[in-house]
Amino acid sequence: MKADALSCTVDVRDLKVLVTAGGSGIGRAIAERLIEAGARVHITDVSAAALELACKEVPGLTGSQGDAAAAHDVDRVVADMSERFQGLDVLVNNVGIAGPTGPVESYADADVERTIDTNLKSHFYFLKRCMPLLKASASNPSVLAIGSVAGRLGYGFRTPYSATKWAIVGLVKSLASELGPHGIRANAILPGAVKSPRMDKVIADRARAMGVGFDEMRDSYLSRISLRRMVDPQDVANLALFLSSDWARNINGQAISVDGNVEYL
Repeated sequence: MKADALSCTVDVRDLKVLVTAGGSGIGRAIAERLIEAGARVHITDVSAAALELACKEVPGLTGSQGDAAAAHDVDRVVADMSERFQGLDVLVNNVGIAGPTGPVESYADADVERTIDTNLKSHFYFLKRCMPLLKASASNPSVLAIGSVAGRLGYGFRTPYSATKWAIVGLVKSLASELGPHGIRANAILPGAVKSPRMDKVIADRARAMGVGFDEMRDSYLSRISLRRMVDPQDVANLALFLSSDWARNINGQAISVDGNVEYL
């Protein structure tokens, strides 16, 4: 093995990266980690305030406001990113919402549609518009889809969310087969319970749906995790960094959990 192959530094210097929903949470953690490692990162977020704050606090980060579930917004975001970068090496499809919580017969049609539009259709919108740029890349191009442990386990009372996350796994496995001959990799990261205000809301909503208290429901979540702890956004960002790099050049079509080993939901 050559000496340079033994380097302990994951090298993503000068990679051009687009991260959806990058204004906060996992998306922002991924953007920060990649920029720290030398990548050039552009984010999009539906929240103008979150986008502005992220770009202000993270040196070198650029962004475009838009709704990933709206095709015309995606057109504008990709055009803006293309003008700045003149290319793209890594697409991180991170956007997702929690969706409704409750028995399947209780869901409003609009809530189900919004969950599918945001969590699944958005991936296709960005893939369609970014694929010509990725096919033109000579820098180990790849697609990263941020799914969920709910994409490998059943998740009662959260069925719209879980259904879209299972779909993400099928999407990346199909993309890996389709895009592999072009030298483009596609992988999914499946986070478990991530410490965040959003997770607190999910726990509270599920507690109400099942008629128990918040603390009892939180303890129930932790009891299903072998390590008995939640995930930090940085844990997900570290895997995204690795999968974006040449160290992962033969990792393709995989759905990799970062969840402390969630045994059931």
